[in-house]
Amino acid sequence: MKTSEAPQPFAIAVHEEILEDLSHRLAQTRWTDEIPDSGWTYGANLSYMKELIAYWKDAYDWRKQEKILNSSPQYTVQIDDIQLHYLHVPGKGPDPMPLILSHGWPGSFTEFTKIIGPLTDPAAYGGDPKDAFTVVAPSLPGYGFSHVANQRRLSAEEMVDMFHHLMTETLGYANFIAQGGDWGGLLTSILGYKYPENVVGIHLNMIATAPDQSDIGDISPAEMAFFQKMEEFKDEAGYTQIQGTKPQTLGYGLNDSPVGLAAWITEKFYTWTDSHGDIESSLSKDDLLNNIMIYWVTQTIQSSFWLYYNSRHDAWKLPKGEKITVPTAVGSFPAEISRPPREWVERTCNVTHWTDMESGGHFAALEKPDLLAEDLRGFLRTLK
Repeated sequence: MKTSEAPQPFAIAVHEEILEDLSHRLAQTRWTDEIPDSGWTYGANLSYMKELIAYWKDAYDWRKQEKILNSSPQYTVQIDDIQLHYLHVPGKGPDPMPLILSHGWPGSFTEFTKIIGPLTDPAAYGGDPKDAFTVVAPSLPGYGFSHVANQRRLSAEEMVDMFHHLMTETLGYANFIAQGGDWGGLLTSILGYKYPENVVGIHLNMIATAPDQSDIGDISPAEMAFFQKMEEFKDEAGYTQIQGTKPQTLGYGLNDSPVGLAAWITEKFYTWTDSHGDIESSLSKDDLLNNIMIYWVTQTIQSSFWLYYNSRHDAWKLPKGEKITVPTAVGSFPAEISRPPREWVERTCNVTHWTDMESGGHFAALEKPDLLAEDLRGFLRTLK
């Protein structure tokens, strides 16, 4: 793997004609009907989607949000044939620990907007500067500004090798911590497994690894309850079947219709956050639309599906009889879609730090940045 040029500063600057085209498409929306009195039971709720799209069209200020997103230093770097986009925010403290944050689907680097400040400058948030991190947050290849049309698709392991190269070769960090949830949880786990000489520890808010079937012995009652819960999740997992089998077909509709894209993504944020039926108790409309806009302006919804196809047909698996040996921390959020008990995680990871969170769901950095930041600080202290 080779870095062919020095990192180049990057700023988001969406062309005005893209915004004008978006406004026109929103104004021309042809709304579907709805099963009477269905709420969110069968998918995105019509009433809320009309409210969200009206806000997107008439009140949402992309230029304001663009400026906020650009307040974190961003770069691109050519690694092999992929131009990788990432945030790189230096920590303010005596010895900041490098930390790579990996997002998942249907998220983006915008998930980390609220947590970067507390992580990089803890003193400004009432914390100890000794707990500072230097944060690196890439856009996964195929997502957002880490994609160009018809780009080669990468497997999870290829992404991990690229992130390792970014941290050690491009940026020169011999040692670092990795954190992630969703696909980012899988990438973080593989980083810890493959590169223990560089990865000081990993922090997960979603567990994405499992032991080989032959390595599973007696099952605890808590593990049995977890398996039952995951069986129930199958009714929620239709998106994985579509994105993992025929991603190209779905991409036509979502790339062409901003309302279709917004509905596909928003329904997941509604279902996977700790919202108790009110999505905006967890996330604002701006939070939702900032993330949706990244997919829209970069036209990357179809390319973002690739890990689902790849994992269905050529999944990375922890080798039989092996574990992730680096210290592992878990922030277990109550509304997470996959929340195994500690004894299940200990089958594959060297768990040294575990926190049962009081609230929060799948998008921890966006929903509960203070809780996640504090847990990362606590984990860092155990490593020092």
